[in-house]
Amino acid sequence: MGLRKLLCILSLILTMLPVTSVYAEGTDSISASKFQYKSQYWFNQLIENGFRINDPGVNYPKFPRFLLKIYNWGDKTFNSYDKEYVVGTGKNWKLTGKNYNWLESYAMFFTSHTDIRMNSDPYSDIGAHIGFMAVSVGYTFKADELFGKPKNTRSHYEYGFTCSRLAANVAYTKTSGGVKITKFGDYDLPHSFSFNGVRQKTFSLDAYYFFNNKKYSQAAAYCYSKYQLKSAGSMIAGFNYGTQSINLDFTKLPLEMMEWMPGDYSYYNFHYTEYSLTLGYAYNWVLHPRRWLVNVTALPSVGYKHSYEDSTDGKKDMFALAPRVMLGVVYNHKNLFASLNGRFDGHLHFGDGYTFFNSIESFSLNVGMRF
Repeated sequence: MGLRKLLCILSLILTMLPVTSVYAEGTDSISASKFQYKSQYWFNQLIENGFRINDPGVNYPKFPRFLLKIYNWGDKTFNSYDKEYVVGTGKNWKLTGKNYNWLESYAMFFTSHTDIRMNSDPYSDIGAHIGFMAVSVGYTFKADELFGKPKNTRSHYEYGFTCSRLAANVAYTKTSGGVKITKFGDYDLPHSFSFNGVRQKTFSLDAYYFFNNKKYSQAAAYCYSKYQLKSAGSMIAGFNYGTQSINLDFTKLPLEMMEWMPGDYSYYNFHYTEYSLTLGYAYNWVLHPRRWLVNVTALPSVGYKHSYEDSTDGKKDMFALAPRVMLGVVYNHKNLFASLNGRFDGHLHFGDGYTFFNSIESFSLNVGMRF
C-alpha cells in the first residue's frame, strides 16, 4: 500500500470520528460543564443536556460553533435586558395549549344620520404548539364546528416574532357568510338578522421597535419566555402594510328590508392597500414578580391608502387610519404559565357620503409549560 493511499485512508477515518474539544475556545471545555456526556457527538450532547446550546462541554464542529457565535451576537445585540427589570426563564422549550376565539364587526355611518351594524358569529379554534426558542410548530382545529354550528368558510393564519428591540407579526384572515345584522337604518329589526352577503379577505404585516427595550419586555406578556421583574413601559414606532377585500351584497336581503336601505348603493366593494406608520405605547404592570403580569399595548396607525378600480368609490388615494389595542394577563407558577389575551384590530374607510369601519376582535386562553 503506497504512502499516499495510506494517508487518504487515515484522513477519511479522522473525518468520521466524533469531533473533540480541539475546536473549543478558552473556557469551553468538558471539565467546565456540569453535564457528563455519554456521547462524543455534539448533536447527541445537545439532546442529553436539553438543548442548552451554550453549555461549554458541547463539542461543536467549526461551522456549528461559528453559527452559535452569530446567534449569541444577535441575542446580545437584539435581545438583552437590564436584569433588574427583565430576566429569562432559563428554559428553551415551551408546550402550549391555546383556545383562540374571534369575530368580525362591520359598521357603516351615512350622512343621513342612519347606520348599518353587523357582526359575525364568534369563531373558536383549539390547538397545541411546541416551541424551541424562537421557532414553534403546532396544529389548530375549528372547535365550533364540533358543536353543530354552521360551517362558514373561514381561515386564519398568524405568525409573530418578538425580541427585546423588535417585534413583527404576519396575519391572514378569510371568511364568507355567517354575519348577523343588528341595526339596519330605520328598519325595525325585532332581533338580529342572519345575513350571508359578506365576504372578506385581509392580509397584514406589522413591524415595530421598542425604545425602552432594556427595561420593557413584550415577550414577558405574550411569549412567556421572559419575566418582567419591575413595572415598565415603552414608546413604540413601526410600520404596517396591509390589503383588504370586503364585499357587502345587500341585494341578498328581503325586499321589505331593501326598501329601508340607507345610502346610494345596494352593493359595496372595499378593495385597497394600506401603508401606515405606527406610533404607540405599551406598559407592563408587575403585580407580583415572576408571578402576575398585566399588559396594555396601544398601536394606532396612520398613513396612505390606495383604493382599486373595482372598489365602490373607484380608484382613489385616501387617508388610512387603523387603531390596534392588545391586552394581556399572565400568571406564572414555576415552569407553568397561563394567560388571557385580548386584541382589537380596526380599519376606517372614508367613502362618498358614508364612513365604513370594520374590525376583528379576538380573545384567547393559553396554558402551557416550559422545559
